[in-house]
Amino acid sequence: MHKLKIVVVVLVFGISFLLLASEGKQVKLSLTGVAYAQTDWKAEFEAVCSKTQDSAALSPEELKNLIDRCDKLRPLIEKLDETQRKVYLRRLQMCRDLFAFVLESKEKK
Repeated sequence: MHKLKIVVVVLVFGISFLLLASEGKQVKLSLTGVAYAQTDWKAEFEAVCSKTQDSAALSPEELKNLIDRCDKLRPLIEKLDETQRKVYLRRLQMCRDLFAFVLESKEKK
């Protein structure tokens, strides 16, 4: 159990670092319609990935819900330009992997 906590803390710090490090590198879009569409997926992305810090305290149902939300975000992010797609898909996958790892660990108990 102690090793699980260490792994979760390390993963949370790693994901948090990536989230903060890429904040300043966001590409600004000039098209209003595209910008509004971006805020929709980006707000959901931030809402989902912000839960990584609390992932160990979440119930299995909450973790499954977050994994589903990650899966629904993936097609939206795949429509972005190449640079944003690579960055956000990687970040989304890391969040999803953490949720899946914590869920798997809780189900093994």
